[in-house]
Amino acid sequence: MHEAHRIVVKVGSSSLTTASGGLDADRVDALVDVLAKVRSGGEKEIVLVSSGAIAAGLAPLGLRRRPRDLARQQAAASVGQGLLVARYTASFARYGTRVGQILLTSDDMSRRAHHRNASRTLDKLLAMGALPIVNENDTVATDEIRFGDNDRLAALVAHLVRADLLVLLSDVDGVYDGDPTKPGTSRIAEVTGPADLAQVEIGSAGKAGVGTGGMVTKVEAARIAAAAGIPVVLTSAIHAADALTGQDTGTYFHPTGKRSADRLLWLQHASAPQGSLTLDDGAVRAVVERRTSLLPAGIAAVEGEFSAGDPVELRDGAGRAVARGLVNFDAKEIPRLIGRSTRELARELGPAYEREVVHRDDLVLLHR
Repeated sequence: MHEAHRIVVKVGSSSLTTASGGLDADRVDALVDVLAKVRSGGEKEIVLVSSGAIAAGLAPLGLRRRPRDLARQQAAASVGQGLLVARYTASFARYGTRVGQILLTSDDMSRRAHHRNASRTLDKLLAMGALPIVNENDTVATDEIRFGDNDRLAALVAHLVRADLLVLLSDVDGVYDGDPTKPGTSRIAEVTGPADLAQVEIGSAGKAGVGTGGMVTKVEAARIAAAAGIPVVLTSAIHAADALTGQDTGTYFHPTGKRSADRLLWLQHASAPQGSLTLDDGAVRAVVERRTSLLPAGIAAVEGEFSAGDPVELRDGAGRAVARGLVNFDAKEIPRLIGRSTRELARELGPAYEREVVHRDDLVLLHR
């Protein structure tokens, strides 16, 4: 914590709202007090990933609990997002800190141009001394392009801004080896790798009817960030000050991997495949074991409607997804390429067809 310069902090709806669904000004102010103190020395930068837009919009619209249908969720988010940012703006103004709002969908993270623009905007806000507040753009996101919860979004944002630490704030003070509401369970202080949680049954957390995430999503987000070389602290919002000053609180996830190219992380965790390519056995071995590009000769079938540059799944003969990549051809072009060599295609169709269907630099393997 003491060495971390750029920190991403994620806070959930249940830590910001009342039981009836409205924003709790005291809770927001308490969180802002902690974040402002961390920034006060000028040595640390904070990016806040905040849930709460839908929850904040429930009471003004006369809704007693989070609606299940997407249209009413979007309506609640439309009302609540303004209230949420206004509350943060007023609270941070007590410390002379300006905030900037960033609303993202998974589509923004999975398309290269949008991804670069988001990265530049976040970097510039930080360089100008503002504190970015990131949320999923619930007002326009559809089921197909939603992150589903802000925990995964926070892990991807941490990688996007090259954070030194990710802090996930919940209403439970860490991962436990059982149900934390029952006696006899204990907090797991450190996780060095997936094996440490292999025998642990991860339960849910959060207020019913307010948030979407639970402990499962938080642990998965921690694994995503740790695999990308980012350490993670998972604790409760009331222990935010302890987490941000390096005290023993919550569960600490050690980094398990190295930082990878931005596009590979979003390709694996944020992209929505627009179709699929079925590979023959030889192509599966080449892609998975030898990490080669996918050539037309190794394709057995194509499904879906997609354009060049879209993400697609690469499947084996049993239909299991083994990789994901950016395709170089439109779906309608691929049937005439199936099973043929690039040299043959170049002679018949021109030099533009003497290339990979998915290049190895635009391909990421999926855990099977």
